[in-house]
Amino acid sequence: MRTDTRYSGRTTYPQRGRRRRAGKRFLSLGMAAVLAGLLIAVSLIGGKLLKARTEVDPHEGQVYIYDGFDWVWMTPLEGVPVNTLTAEYFSDAGGEINYLGNDFSVFRGIDVSEHQKEIDWEKAAGSGIDYVYIRAGRRGYTEGGLFDDAYFEKNMSGAKENGLETGVYMFSQAITVAEALEEAHYILERIKGYDVSLPIVFDWEKIDEEDSRTADVSMEVRTECAIAFCETIKNAGYEACVYFNRNLGYYGYDLSRLTDYQFWFALPESGFPNFYYAADMWQYSFTETVPGIGVETDMNLRFVPKYVPPEETSAIA
Repeated sequence: MRTDTRYSGRTTYPQRGRRRRAGKRFLSLGMAAVLAGLLIAVSLIGGKLLKARTEVDPHEGQVYIYDGFDWVWMTPLEGVPVNTLTAEYFSDAGGEINYLGNDFSVFRGIDVSEHQKEIDWEKAAGSGIDYVYIRAGRRGYTEGGLFDDAYFEKNMSGAKENGLETGVYMFSQAITVAEALEEAHYILERIKGYDVSLPIVFDWEKIDEEDSRTADVSMEVRTECAIAFCETIKNAGYEACVYFNRNLGYYGYDLSRLTDYQFWFALPESGFPNFYYAADMWQYSFTETVPGIGVETDMNLRFVPKYVPPEETSAIA
């Protein structure tokens, strides 16, 4: 009996030890698996974070704008002021656009040429307009010659006699700097003897006709022409302005080179000047009915920033 008992004890204790060692090995394997899982998870998360940090946003520094044809990503031009005149600052009362904000004094005006023919300036001035832009002349888009606007003198005299502030513009089709300079000198000659208080405007417009000599003018050449015209105007003691629609504004000019001049932006039927960059004047309609004028006429709003006293500027800063 003792021998059997001793034998039984010797065989029982090693079995318990083997179970304990097996349990420890199982526990170790389980912990290793959990640890490996954690390492994999951390590695995956870390990889995603690293990828997020290193992956370049293809639109970083860009803005999403409507260019008149589609919504596109655009890299803003450096140094060109951004438009703050958004939709909430305007109302449309029976087709008449009104500014509701407080940052600008706003003046309403028309622009006319020989297309309006005879104008009753007393009636036009009494309709509530503050100013008028009058075309001095034009360059032909086929032959390239310079032509007087047949109603320029009548329009200038009639507007002034009825108390309207006046500006003038040149319809340009310049394809070289030399032609732009010629246009600037031409308009300066035509306005001699008149009180022109508003900026003189370089109005280059794209003509899509087959025989248009300006069809292939590049952005660089067009911008150089605008600079040549405007610098000549400034050197003569006047303010200068560049007129453009949305397509020319985004794709036809390098506006970053034109910030020394005022901008006149044309976009009718939009409710507000829907353009990324700031403009001094907005042409909001091509089809206004104005008393004293027998045909449809363009209508504009001119925005003049209100004066902020130096002490208020310091307080804001």
